[in-house]
Amino acid sequence: MSIISKPTSKVSTFTFILLLLSFGIIVAYSSSEANEPGSDSDLEQLLAVDEQLQEDRPEQQSEAETVSKAQRIVLELNGDNTKRVIDGNEFVMVLGYAPWCARSADLMPRFAEAATSLKEIGSSILMAKIDGDRYSKIASELEIKGFPTLVLFVNGTSQTYNGGSSAEDIVIWVQKKTGAPIITLNTVDEAQRFLNKYHTFVLGLFEKFEGSEHNEFLKAAKSDDEIQFVETSDSDVAKLLFPDLKTSNVFIGMVKTEAERYTVYDGSYKMEKILEFLGSNKFPLITKLTETNTVWVYSSPVKLQVMLFSKADDFQKLSQPLEDIARKFKSKLMFIYVDITNENLAMPFLTLFGIEAGNKTVIAAFDNNLNSKYLLESVPSPNNIEEFCSGLAHGTVSRYYKSEPVPDNENASIVTVVGKTFDELVLNSRENVILEVHTPWCVNCEALSKQVEKLAKHFKGFENLVFARIDASANEHTKLQADDEYPMILLYKSGEKEKPLKLSTKLSAKDMAVFINEELKPKDGSAKDEL
Repeated sequence: MSIISKPTSKVSTFTFILLLLSFGIIVAYSSSEANEPGSDSDLEQLLAVDEQLQEDRPEQQSEAETVSKAQRIVLELNGDNTKRVIDGNEFVMVLGYAPWCARSADLMPRFAEAATSLKEIGSSILMAKIDGDRYSKIASELEIKGFPTLVLFVNGTSQTYNGGSSAEDIVIWVQKKTGAPIITLNTVDEAQRFLNKYHTFVLGLFEKFEGSEHNEFLKAAKSDDEIQFVETSDSDVAKLLFPDLKTSNVFIGMVKTEAERYTVYDGSYKMEKILEFLGSNKFPLITKLTETNTVWVYSSPVKLQVMLFSKADDFQKLSQPLEDIARKFKSKLMFIYVDITNENLAMPFLTLFGIEAGNKTVIAAFDNNLNSKYLLESVPSPNNIEEFCSGLAHGTVSRYYKSEPVPDNENASIVTVVGKTFDELVLNSRENVILEVHTPWCVNCEALSKQVEKLAKHFKGFENLVFARIDASANEHTKLQADDEYPMILLYKSGEKEKPLKLSTKLSAKDMAVFINEELKPKDGSAKDEL
């Protein structure tokens, strides 16, 4: 995962925020050629102790003890055993953590659960963890640069881990990279055990595991790292996994735990088409955004995304009509729910609309292809939400620009412009406009504002010239290209508003006066460049 660069526009901050939220898990992958027989006696001894304890007092096995056992399945690395473990095992997944890191604490039990599941299904991978804060030099050598970090070693070598952060996500990704990409089920009992472990999967029913159709299914399974693929040639097994099955011929279908549990694939048997089907159907009708699934949400091929911010109780009241609306716009719009009481998740998005923390339901949308955002400004009733979504799908909803309330500029020597008045006071005005662009947190803005006030006083009475200022942190407009460089001074000349001139903020007030006079001096050549 690469370091995220600064967003190039305010609106593209939507995807930037998703990536930042996902940055709690930093991932890597590495390797060498040593492939000596593994030395995992430490691990085996721990497991033996656990198994003996379980036999001695099975009735006392609490949930906490079960979790503790799972965590002990993960081998602790240190300065003495790290090289031996990695060089001595074909597959090793390392979790780099820090004791003080909250995200490490959150991921560790899921990592341990994944280790347990992988052991139960006979995976040869060794799951290990290292305190990267304590063993910082070793962690650096393992490409652990933040916490938590997941690193996969294959014979000591490399490929980036790009899976999710749930135990099931880790298991599927590891299986795809270290074992068979498809699980084959031959009996109903095997299928039942499979259903107990996997919540989302792709089913393939084939008479024989060969031929062009099966080959394309296999290629799709190898190309996808997120979803478990399963195959069978037994129609009873297939019907247990996919009760809606209506055929005994070649079949592909997707199973989820969400409202649309069973989805039949009706496309051609080509890898690209199968993967396209997965991309469009792997998400539920309404996806709940969490700290751990932001990468997954970002990966959606549907880039026009409707976001519902509300309290859990309010969401429950809207969930059924929202699911009905989501069905109507499936493949066109992606629907995401965010708990508005979770400020860490909700506020980075709501601030893009100038919305402060609150409990009222907000319906917003982002188009990540056009770098634009939209806001439902009427009451968020089912009818209004559906009308809003229809407008989004057909491109008739106007973009939303953040704006402060319209101020009273009567008798003001410097006009205050807001998002809602930018067209009227700047672009559509017949006058030349000197616009100061500032923000409250800008270090140099106050000094420049004093210079602008001097200029406004100096040019008072100058024909067709207006001085104005706008707070770029609270107001937006598609024609205001500030590029996060503050302060700025822009000259919008009458008749040339599409191409404003940018004045250097390093100029003195006198030099600015000279520049303005040269650009706007009356036809008789009179000047006002002496301050």
